[in-house]
Amino acid sequence: MKITNHHSAPKKIETRGLPQRLWMLSYGVAVVFLGSCSLLPAKTVDNQPRDTQAQNTTVPNPVVPSQIFSSSGDPNFVVKVVQQVGPAVVRIDSSRTITSRVPDEFNNDPFFRRFFGEGAPQPRQRVERGSGSGFIINSSGQIVTNAHVVDGADRVTVILKDGRTFDGKVLGEDPVTDVATIKINANNLPTLAVGNSDALQPGEAVIAIGNPLGLNNTVTSGIISATGRSSSDIGASDKRVDYIQTDAAINPGNSGGPLLNARGQVIAMNTAIIRGAQGLGFAIPINTVQRIAQELIAKGKVDHPYLGVQMVTLTPENKERIKNVAGDRLNLTANEGVLLVEIVPRSPASEAGLRVGDVIKSINSQPVTKIEEVQKLVEKSKIGTKLPIEVERNGQIVQVGVQPAPLPVRREG
Repeated sequence: MKITNHHSAPKKIETRGLPQRLWMLSYGVAVVFLGSCSLLPAKTVDNQPRDTQAQNTTVPNPVVPSQIFSSSGDPNFVVKVVQQVGPAVVRIDSSRTITSRVPDEFNNDPFFRRFFGEGAPQPRQRVERGSGSGFIINSSGQIVTNAHVVDGADRVTVILKDGRTFDGKVLGEDPVTDVATIKINANNLPTLAVGNSDALQPGEAVIAIGNPLGLNNTVTSGIISATGRSSSDIGASDKRVDYIQTDAAINPGNSGGPLLNARGQVIAMNTAIIRGAQGLGFAIPINTVQRIAQELIAKGKVDHPYLGVQMVTLTPENKERIKNVAGDRLNLTANEGVLLVEIVPRSPASEAGLRVGDVIKSINSQPVTKIEEVQKLVEKSKIGTKLPIEVERNGQIVQVGVQPAPLPVRREG
């Protein structure tokens, strides 16, 4: 797992003399437990005619535990929450034009030009359409949703529950956390009350509202199944988010919709499911959504600290496998910590002197034993300010100061 994500461009590996197989084996070991899970971003292509009429379709769980009733004090609390917050949940339709490129042979090869003449193939275009959800955070028309709902969109259309339709302007999107903000030209709009996602406990009752599979204003309910699911836990290693897990039914098209508590406060934004599983939905905590949304509204982007390393959590099993590959070329004495298996050339880590084979023991005086802990501490660091990192190298403790840079984001096509 990287401290960067798949949006970072460099691919060359600085191995400092270690065999290439070391990196391959270490990386494989780090992600093998994710092999049984396939992350499916909750996004769908909707080719059906759009239904802008206000509808409420409630899909209850087959069995609603009695503790959900007791936690709210009202067996009909879902109805009251939906009536209260439903108007602030929106549908978001997006479209983008995809142009297929003509192979270079047709343009550069004289044979093909002579053969096809004026009838040479021309670039072809198609329109890709998607549908998702969102919710209003400001009465003047600011809306949050998932970045993948509006990624690369030429046009964004926002449909309110009362049937009104608006053109949406994307204020900014952050692929690292999968949060985006949209603005529509409207005022006096209903908004959602915000809860505190840091105080959530497994077992709490939750409600999801969205537009799954194009079915507008669908309501599902369930409980919080777990909190603090790391991005690597669910197979989204290119993200920097700790997710809330829920068994409330979430399907493609729910992306960007709110996950609410029994009081009608939004506590997370629904974002992903695991393909082929049931009752495994994931949502971005609202405290994270708010923080990212504020930055996107203020400056249109979010800068994430970047070191330029790839890592693996050191366990006895991993250590044995790595030593079998590297042999005596790697003096790996540590039994726990986070092993660096790649240093991106010309990255902050490379310039600070970190090396492949270093084992991170602490960051900013806080001990670390897992890659998730490293990622969280780096995310909390400040760009341009030196971050003290203690590593074990060849049996010796070494202090290194790394100055994080903004995460390089690769723009598609």
